[in-house]
Amino acid sequence: MEIITILYNIRSLYNVGSIFRTADAAGVKKLYLTGITPAPTDVFGRPRQQLTKVSLGAEKYVEWEKVKSTGLLIDKLKKDRYKILAIEQAKNATTYYKLKIKRQDKIALIVGSEVKGLPKSILNKADKILEIPMYGRKESLNVSVAFGIVAFHLVNH
Repeated sequence: MEIITILYNIRSLYNVGSIFRTADAAGVKKLYLTGITPAPTDVFGRPRQQLTKVSLGAEKYVEWEKVKSTGLLIDKLKKDRYKILAIEQAKNATTYYKLKIKRQDKIALIVGSEVKGLPKSILNKADKILEIPMYGRKESLNVSVAFGIVAFHLVNH
């Protein structure tokens, strides 16, 4: 199974660094950084210390690309036969561990903004919306934690 991930409007350098580190551990092929999601390096090519502090160098091992249009990226990935899976709480979501996948599937996993999640325009392009059941009062997880839960479920499925 091949997994790539799209990070849409992730604000926190710490969250992006954590996702890089988890992506490396889970064998994710590539991260696409879209919207306001920061890259591991600034415009001058210098490492962003808050990100690299958490990623522990994973940004050097996981391929990544900064992309302007999330919608166009998703359309391209669909043409390349990726299954587009969004992690989001939604009425039409499937519990992540009930998803039926095959070993030969190519998966594009999308995670969104810490505050607003993923917009309808992206959710409408997803083949499936996956949610993680919540049992506490807060009813949400940190985006990097949610990514880790679903990514490791997929690779161990």
